[in-house]
Amino acid sequence: MGSLGSKLIRQKAIQHPTGSCDCKKRKRSSECPCDSETDDEIENLLNTPRRKKLKSTSKYIYQTLFLNGENSDIKICALEQEWNLHKIYLCQSGYFSSMFCGSWKESGMNVIQVEIPDHNIDAEALQVAFGSLYRDEVLIKPSRVVAILAAACMLQLDGLIQQCGETMKETISVQTVCGYSSAASIYGLDSVKNKCLEWLLNNLMTHQSVELFKELSIKMMKQLISSPDLLVMQVEMDVYTALKKWMFLQLVPSWNGSLKQLLTEADAWFSKRRNVLEEDNITFLECQQGCPFVPVFRHLRLQYIISDLASARIIERDSLIPTEWLSSMYKQQWFTMLRTEQDNDTGPQEINKDEIESNSMRCGRKLAKDGDYCWRWTGFNFGFDLLVTYTNRYIVFKRNTLVQPCSGSVSLQPQRNIAFRLRLASFDGSGRVICNRTSGYQILSFEKDQEQIVMNLDSRLLLFPLYICCNFLYTSPEKKLEAEGQLTNPEN
Repeated sequence: MGSLGSKLIRQKAIQHPTGSCDCKKRKRSSECPCDSETDDEIENLLNTPRRKKLKSTSKYIYQTLFLNGENSDIKICALEQEWNLHKIYLCQSGYFSSMFCGSWKESGMNVIQVEIPDHNIDAEALQVAFGSLYRDEVLIKPSRVVAILAAACMLQLDGLIQQCGETMKETISVQTVCGYSSAASIYGLDSVKNKCLEWLLNNLMTHQSVELFKELSIKMMKQLISSPDLLVMQVEMDVYTALKKWMFLQLVPSWNGSLKQLLTEADAWFSKRRNVLEEDNITFLECQQGCPFVPVFRHLRLQYIISDLASARIIERDSLIPTEWLSSMYKQQWFTMLRTEQDNDTGPQEINKDEIESNSMRCGRKLAKDGDYCWRWTGFNFGFDLLVTYTNRYIVFKRNTLVQPCSGSVSLQPQRNIAFRLRLASFDGSGRVICNRTSGYQILSFEKDQEQIVMNLDSRLLLFPLYICCNFLYTSPEKKLEAEGQLTNPEN
């Protein structure tokens, strides 16, 4: 090692002669005044073997002390397994540190029986958790992460808990998202729970799956359907259709088939029950089987379903939704139309985030590849015929009145406003967002046939297929207090 060091240092001296001392021109002496500096250089030059030694030490500790149990001073028994361990290593665990340092009877025992109350913990997970006390790095497989997390939480191993959380966030997919979300709720990993919610909001409608529909609980589906961030494809009617398929799979979990067959099977299943329920003059959500799903369907934005004739007819035919809900919505929409026509409601005047999030129309579109696109979302939007164009990396909104034909009446008011939020996203093969951009909440004012650029896209960031999601509010919120005052004071 000494000769190697001398050769390396002499090479370094030749490369950097400026400022070198005379001792480097003659045979090295142990009294050389440069020795302190040279020792640092040797250490830097030879640091690779030292790192290898540290790694081998870690492996030696893991193999000798943990796997072989040499010089063990305590035996841990759990789940019909035994581990010969060491108190000094176990004290890294908050669970054992409290046990050994407190007044527990186990503090003086050499054999400890540990009760495992959590059914998620198995012997393999305990093996990984105990082993993590003897090594720096732990390989966690996605299939084992929930069990290991459960063990880490019981043993209060903060580092392992954090590593489990990172593994979960990196491996969220259609196969893992529901299990991860449930585990995150149980073990208090809010960041994982939020990441799972975000994944579901992005993928529930854009990448529908029979497997996912079966696993989604009523509580989780309610949270998704009520969210303004649900990425909808194409319009709100598609949310209703997805709920119908999901409810069928919740009621008939043994059904096995493809996603293409699912809607046909669901319609046939509900049709058979509709014939029976008609005799009692009730809808499916009002019967015993349907009642548990009421909280989810309550969050459908029915005003944007009944605004399209074909969709309204399907809703009436299916007879899933209580008649009272629909009657109330028909009345509300009729008064909104009258306000637009007779009170000259020009649309939202200011950004009310709560109003937009709870009442906006959710719609979306998938652009499979780059190109030129122009479309409108179906339904009656109180005379505002909105055309959306994607061309030359621009997204443009246009208020159409006279130039292009459209279905339904068109408002000829000189000016109309819309409140909106536009979001673009691209996903990898696991459904994780790899490109995301949003306009934030805005209000735009349009004259007749006016168009406005709402987003200019950086071509370097665009990845296809590209998903475009929009929230729209075409009318201003009704002033309920004023309306109630007019009803109670007819003379006004």
